[in-house]
Amino acid sequence: MPTPPAHTAPADADALLRLIDEVLRELQPGTVRHASLDSTLDRELGLDSLSRVELLARIERRFGLRLPTEVLVAAETPRELLRAMAQAARAGGDAAAAAASPPPPPSSAPESVIEGAAAALPDSAATLVEVLAWHLARHPERTHVRFLVDDEHAETLSYAQLHAAGVRLAGALVALGVRPGDCVALMLPSGLDFFRCFFAILFAGAVPVPMYPPARPNQIEEHLRRQAGILRNCEARVLITFDRVRPLARMLAGLVPTLAHVSTPAALAAAGSAPQPPLPLRSSALGLIQYTSGSTGDPKGVALSHANLLANIRAWGAAAAVVPQDVCVSWLPLYHDMGLIGTWLGSLYHGCTLVLMSPLDFLARPERWLWAIHRYRGTVTAAPNFAFELCVKRLADTALDGLDLSCWRLAANGAEPVNPDTLARFATAFARYGLDARILTPVYGLAECAVGLCVPPPGRGVVVDRVRRASVRLGGQVEPATAAAATAGPVNASDATPPASAGHAAGTAKAVDTANAAGTASAASAADTLRVVSCGPALPGHALRVVDADGRPLPERTVGAVEFRGPSATAGYYRNPTATAALIRDGWLATGDHGYLADGELYLTGRAKEMIIRAGRNLYPYDLEQAVGELPGVRKGCVAVFGCDTPGEADERLVVVAETRVQDAGARAALEARITAAAMDALGLAPDAVVLAPPHAVLKTSSGKIRRAAIRDAWLAGTLGAPSRAAWLQVLRLQLASLAGRARRAALAVPGRLQAAWAWSAFLLLAPLATLAILTLPRLAQRWAVCHRLARLHARLCGCALRVEGADHLPATGCVLVANHASYIDGLVLAAALPQPVRFVAKAELRDSRLLGPLFERMDTCFVRRFDPGHGVEDADTLAAGAGTGAPLLFFAEGTFSARPGLQAFRLGAFQSAARQGLPVVPVALAGTRAVLPDGSWQPRPGALTVTICAPHAPAGEDWHDLLALRDAVRADILTHCGEDDATRR
Repeated sequence: MPTPPAHTAPADADALLRLIDEVLRELQPGTVRHASLDSTLDRELGLDSLSRVELLARIERRFGLRLPTEVLVAAETPRELLRAMAQAARAGGDAAAAAASPPPPPSSAPESVIEGAAAALPDSAATLVEVLAWHLARHPERTHVRFLVDDEHAETLSYAQLHAAGVRLAGALVALGVRPGDCVALMLPSGLDFFRCFFAILFAGAVPVPMYPPARPNQIEEHLRRQAGILRNCEARVLITFDRVRPLARMLAGLVPTLAHVSTPAALAAAGSAPQPPLPLRSSALGLIQYTSGSTGDPKGVALSHANLLANIRAWGAAAAVVPQDVCVSWLPLYHDMGLIGTWLGSLYHGCTLVLMSPLDFLARPERWLWAIHRYRGTVTAAPNFAFELCVKRLADTALDGLDLSCWRLAANGAEPVNPDTLARFATAFARYGLDARILTPVYGLAECAVGLCVPPPGRGVVVDRVRRASVRLGGQVEPATAAAATAGPVNASDATPPASAGHAAGTAKAVDTANAAGTASAASAADTLRVVSCGPALPGHALRVVDADGRPLPERTVGAVEFRGPSATAGYYRNPTATAALIRDGWLATGDHGYLADGELYLTGRAKEMIIRAGRNLYPYDLEQAVGELPGVRKGCVAVFGCDTPGEADERLVVVAETRVQDAGARAALEARITAAAMDALGLAPDAVVLAPPHAVLKTSSGKIRRAAIRDAWLAGTLGAPSRAAWLQVLRLQLASLAGRARRAALAVPGRLQAAWAWSAFLLLAPLATLAILTLPRLAQRWAVCHRLARLHARLCGCALRVEGADHLPATGCVLVANHASYIDGLVLAAALPQPVRFVAKAELRDSRLLGPLFERMDTCFVRRFDPGHGVEDADTLAAGAGTGAPLLFFAEGTFSARPGLQAFRLGAFQSAARQGLPVVPVALAGTRAVLPDGSWQPRPGALTVTICAPHAPAGEDWHDLLALRDAVRADILTHCGEDDATRR
């Protein structure tokens, strides 16, 4: 055995290894396996996340320590655990003392009460940015988020602090080249930086793309390759991550052509960029893109507009009776829709304080969740089923003296199948702490509907429909189980606590009546009884239906494909038209789930893609997976059941994959026999293949869901359970792939860089000639003629074909020209297109330039002070007076431009100047300049350029409505010919 670290007693090392062996024996009864100090906890010992949670809890109890939460992820070997134990001992971390200390007192009142405006909500807000602005105007210093760093420390974020940080970081993003409509990826752990960066992205007019950070070093290669697919799909320009991941994330640049920057919140904050006030957004603009956790080679990013998000939040709030006085307590990760939209954005809209902790803090010590509810008087929570099960497993037999959960009014259970037994056990275990079983609320949602789709009435509790298992088949009428079978089934939460409300009593009566209706059904045994949990009706304003394979609606209590529609529904998957076409049919969206409706409420029976067709029956894997997971020798929660097509046969092969550490051939054969027997009991048929796989062969998503399709593919490819590569080898492979990608990008960029170098060389050759002519020639017409010819020559040298249309529309006498503005080369193109002199109206900053100022003045440029309202009237009068004398004035009526295509709103200065002098306004439409040199780039490229001179418009008068009519007519002409859409209508 290797020598333990000098600061750790050998006795502690031996005791730690004995404790690990004890956990291994419990996980794998009958196996003999001994840990060493350098055994890897996952690959060699097979300890997954939940097994580590159990191990850390036992270490703390056995050694009287309190280990940091990070150990749950960071420690890879017992030796590293030993180091963490020694550090905790030196720091004086004492679990026993912590347990003996009195619980934190409850807050005197929820922080989220808004005095004088308890019921007010931002009902008129059209975007998330407007929601924040609404709160900022009313209670800027109120606490919006309280992040629990540890048991003793918390960080807070007010609405004013969120807005100020967002403005500051948005400026840094704009400085990095982020433009409206760009996607910016967020790969951050839970914490206040996530909220700041999310709103910074929105303030910059960009689209946030939440991504989950890598969980473990041995998964780094697969994780980053999957994230690279997402980044390529959304064409992200910037990835915001944290220091520990940033060096690895930089390797993505070689795998993602559009990724220009990988930064951190601290680096953005330190950039010192000018603040960026929130850009105006429309409700139809994308609010975020939510990628499904299983996204791989063909990523499916759910595109959600601000309108989608706010519709869902408002409907969920109405159905769940959320009010500003509520306090939401959550540990859910912010990259997941339930944590991001359901808890944070929902809390933001309703003005509730969000009390947030790290998911690792919950996994390591689930009691923290309950104590946070107690301390901050939490009223609303949401969590997957496994969270309630973990609390029961870890805390049911633990004394939590002083815990008070009577404030808790809604505990939403969703994101994975809801087990009524889990909720019954949870209700029983925590009833002595004031928990009311009626708060337990199964819900249903999906990313394609933002987050929520169905929710039962609050306070009703769990409603279970007991039906004959054999009747739950596609197109089949669900039959109730016999009364005997119903009462023989496990107790559920509805039965565990007698209902006190009418709504709950009605729900319980429905379950009982369903069971008593067995007189019309064939006899069913207790083993044939399937309990299906109600997820409630659709949210207000949304609709549900169940259809057959041809899309025909089915009657109630008939199993089919579940579809929905409503204002929360996505318009489709981002840049994935094939997947979008499969999602939407006649305005209804496919959920991918099977189920049935009863009294307008949804009862789910399984995922469509996980259904197995065998012996003429439609089977779902869940019950068999649970039954096999309970067998001795099988790793619980590490079982996958799936169907596999057989060439030439209609039926699929039924395959069971179970992780085990059993090595003895006889013991493995006996285990296979027990798995077959379990399949016979659960399904009435034997599996075609039983695969005993090593630990970690059963692949899972970041949220712990079994990836059955990926497991099937690995089994067919013969790679199931192949040992994972060492972390250093994964990093090396990624680095090589990244270098290859960078080399390809560099090679592809060579022609463009050479072309750009030639364009700039030509410019540097011709610019001195133009400068000399401007400074020496006496008349403006002479200077313009030289610049006109040089500009046309430069366009030809750069490979830009210039076409001028409508030159005959230029009046022989005075006029005002109005052009759109899309690129820095617009002035050069106009000089090449217009044979007669014009006087540009330019920003006053150019006059102050020592190099350019004299040149612009020699070309009779008129300067205006854009950001000085005090001189605005004076500038307007000067322009109006000069419009009728000399060469025509040329205005860029948009004022500025960006890389994003689209004709912006026009300012009125040009039209006022023309109206005062009675001069016609000539629309000039530029097309192609943005493609040749877009904003944020100094690499020009060849392209076709068109300048269209439209017929003049005479002003009808000088009053306000006349100016607006003139502006609209000119803008309509330019919009017709500039080749871009109307940015004001997005």
